[in-house]
Amino acid sequence: MPDRLSFFIPRESRVHSLNPLTKLALAFSLIILAFFGPGLFLPVALYFFVLVPLSLLGKVGKEFLQTSFRLLLPLFAFLFVMQSLFYPGGETVIFSFWIFSATSEGVVFAFRTATRILVMVSSFLLLLLTTHPSTLMNDLSRRGVPASLSYIITSTLQIIPQMQARAVTIQDAQRSRGLDTGGNLINRIRSLLPLVGPLVFSSLVDVEERAIAIEARAFTLPVKKTSLIDIPDSRGEAVLRWVMAALSLMTIGYRIWLSLN
Repeated sequence: MPDRLSFFIPRESRVHSLNPLTKLALAFSLIILAFFGPGLFLPVALYFFVLVPLSLLGKVGKEFLQTSFRLLLPLFAFLFVMQSLFYPGGETVIFSFWIFSATSEGVVFAFRTATRILVMVSSFLLLLLTTHPSTLMNDLSRRGVPASLSYIITSTLQIIPQMQARAVTIQDAQRSRGLDTGGNLINRIRSLLPLVGPLVFSSLVDVEERAIAIEARAFTLPVKKTSLIDIPDSRGEAVLRWVMAALSLMTIGYRIWLSLN
């Protein structure tokens, strides 16, 4: 079962056993390759030949595919419609209806943008599904990353699942009081208004409680912290991280070289 306050799904797999920094470096490397790499179909290849196999290797393939498509399909549909019809540099018309014209340049731009977003979101989704936030935070702190930066990274990764869990709790409380949150679209929109207030105020209270908790645990003291969690890190993973860093720098350098020529 996934953690209620994160996307993490505890499974016994090779991907779960990787060091958190290795998976974080992999996510950033794939994003850099998708945005700066050559070719129109490179992001698609990264998704289907790297991310999907890794999700299957990590035994989270079903959750990975369901979550990625649920999050991105509405965005992609909107993106293709808007860019195909209203792309400013479009000249080659594919088809027209009424006052609108879809151009091939707009379709290509929408495809390139959508596939890059797909790789970006899916890379971090794979990281979240196979890495517990506390493990990532402890590993970053152990490597000398400032505690405040580690906290910002892990809390950012937990924002969406925490908001989802809080929204479900508020909706259940409203249903127990007789509020109709189902039915047609109008009823669903009306039910959002009583949800926004408690969701925002509870989030603010949660931020204050977290601030008090981390101060009570001497979070900001400039001393070396110890951890009960042993996070393995092999020499092979360290070499792999350097290879990914070198590949990312080469990709950025290649893009800069193209722009200058």
